[in-house]
Amino acid sequence: MIKLEHVSKTYQTGVPALTDISLHIHPGEFVFVTGASGSGKSTLIKLILDELQPTKGKITVNGKNLSHISHRGIPLYRRNIGCVFQDFRLLPDRNVYENVAFAMKVVEASNREIRKKVPQVLSMVGLAAKYRSLPKQLSGGEQQRVAIARALVNQPRLILADEPTGNLDNNNAWEIMRLLEEINERGTTVLVVTHNMEIVERMHKRVITIKKGALVSDVDPEDEEL
Repeated sequence: MIKLEHVSKTYQTGVPALTDISLHIHPGEFVFVTGASGSGKSTLIKLILDELQPTKGKITVNGKNLSHISHRGIPLYRRNIGCVFQDFRLLPDRNVYENVAFAMKVVEASNREIRKKVPQVLSMVGLAAKYRSLPKQLSGGEQQRVAIARALVNQPRLILADEPTGNLDNNNAWEIMRLLEEINERGTTVLVVTHNMEIVERMHKRVITIKKGALVSDVDPEDEEL
């Protein structure tokens, strides 16, 4: 699903963000990426999204070598990736239904498909009754559920969640993590970047830790049990 081979990224300022990172995330895995602020977590996400290109090394996602994707091909590549961010990034002047439908319009889905799929994903995230609400009328947890519905609606093979609980209280944070776990159990690969170690420790998933741009540990509880 995601394979990094000796990947390094140095910015134009000369500051190294990632150094010689090699890792392999398999289809259907749920993986946490942890590390202090400035450790390189966000750079890793941007590399996987092809927003940045590595200085060295090779990145393969969904069987595609990212260095071989043209600038025009990037939007098509990203159709198989759903993104969830800390700040939700909802369109404030559009209601819940329209925010989710927008993701389908971007990929030129038909109106018939939109009318079918949007209610399905809103039901899955528990917001079927609030499809007419504007983002400002929702709690933080509900806004993040809309963001997850938007990420899911085009049925991506991979969900990237960058600090998805960062702006939420503890109860809402756990609801969002349970929802991501449910999505993963349905077969979608989930990669969560977080600094919330309480969640990481209690969920018993694979944990990749980055420190000062280097991969310092990669622990899978299932391997430890063998």
